[in-house]
Amino acid sequence: MSDPYENTPERVFAALPPAQGRGFAQSWWGQAWLKALEDATLDSQQLKTGRRLARAGAVGAVSVRPGRVTAVVKDRDHTAHRADVLLQELSEEQWDRFLGMAVERAGHIAALLDREMPPHLVEDAATAGVELLPGLGDLEAECDCDAWDHCGHTAALCYQVARLLDQDPFVLLLLRGRGERELLDELQLRSVSQTETAAAPQETYTGVDATEAYAAGEILPPLPEVPAVPAEPGLPPSLDTETDPAPGVDPAALEFLAAQAAREAHRLLVDALRAGHEQRGTEAEPTPAQDAVRLASGGPQVSVAARLAEGSGRDREGLALAVRSWEYGGAAALDVLETDRPAEPETLARARAALESAWEEDERPVLRASRSRWTVVGGQSQLRLGPDGRWWPYRKERGRWAPVGPASQDPAAALALADGLE
Repeated sequence: MSDPYENTPERVFAALPPAQGRGFAQSWWGQAWLKALEDATLDSQQLKTGRRLARAGAVGAVSVRPGRVTAVVKDRDHTAHRADVLLQELSEEQWDRFLGMAVERAGHIAALLDREMPPHLVEDAATAGVELLPGLGDLEAECDCDAWDHCGHTAALCYQVARLLDQDPFVLLLLRGRGERELLDELQLRSVSQTETAAAPQETYTGVDATEAYAAGEILPPLPEVPAVPAEPGLPPSLDTETDPAPGVDPAALEFLAAQAAREAHRLLVDALRAGHEQRGTEAEPTPAQDAVRLASGGPQVSVAARLAEGSGRDREGLALAVRSWEYGGAAALDVLETDRPAEPETLARARAALESAWEEDERPVLRASRSRWTVVGGQSQLRLGPDGRWWPYRKERGRWAPVGPASQDPAAALALADGLE
């Protein structure tokens, strides 16, 4: 791997070893990249071929530069092909919005300067009108095998890029047009400039008589801009008034509910202002049992957690498992944890086809199916199939099946995540 601090528009990654028996994406960034590939590829056979080539170590050194990633991929007969995958660079105006957003949020600039990229950076960037991750059809393919769309060679390259994103998500920003050193230098400059601007004296306006203002309204200064969405939820008032509470009132529980209400209001506001919000469906209202799990995910005190467990009909361990599921995928993940319904015939057929194509014949694990759950025979891992066809990784912990990660379209990736905890 080249020096990440070298100010160059290209980075070259050495060929990675074969990936037998493991998923290609362990990180959130890598999984998001593979989802874009799966959405863009019409031929599932090409995806299968690409996975097989990448697993066999057929992808050579990978060159990443703005708008393009390139590698030589060898077929089983050792015929070499140059494969390129193209992703449109962000415009200067989009980069300006992205950097401005990052500087305005102290958590983002601190993470980026530490060479970290938190997943919620994508959501905040989208709110600013900048899509970092590729969307449907954004990954264009070029290969000297003369395929008109993604072929097994470009698919193999994309699977390899997912592994690179596991190592360093800054690869995505380079593809979008900015090298790491250039990006970090610009962030530091903007951060210093913002600090100096904040320290400068602010212009003030003096009031005028209301009659004069009405008579000369056309020369009044413009209204101020709408305030920006706060970076963090507001803090509710403290209930520590040194006054005994009324009978039956639990101040700790009230403070916790107020803090959770502020957090949920902030989340809803950010989501409402995100581009394309009006085109998304309305979220279903959580049931009381689901809402208890949502509240418990906020880290309440022991006494409040005990009340939530009792109110939701769960014991302490059951609530802990429910909270873990909620944090991995909300109500959908909670439903997979607590409901074992038979899959629809069409969903089941697609699931079996996905299981058969995810591994080579001699690598496929032995799975025992029971309704919507597939358990590794003789192992401690399990796959659970959601109603939407996604796979959820589970492991047995102290006699209970527990979720260990988010859902994946690829059953091999989900099972690799569960097996990787051994």
